Amino acid sequence: MKDETDMKDEYDFSNAERGKFYRKGAILVPPVHLETDVLTYFERRAQIEGKTLNELVSEVLRKDMELVEATR
Repeated sequence: MKDETDMKDEYDFSNAERGKFYRKGAILVPPVHLETDVLTYFERRAQIEGKTLNELVSEVLRKDMELVEATR
């Protein structure tokens, strides 16, 4: 018995377009998932500081990067 997740016996790629979604130089930004307590903290801090969550987390990570580099 086949279900929706089974592969078909054949696929028709005759109308396929090679590289259709390729974008030279594109930078992929992966999603970052924060644990609930960390997310809650940073959401609150961002609101207090009038920043977006992204701005605040990036700022904190940049400072951490500076600390790591300074200890090398």
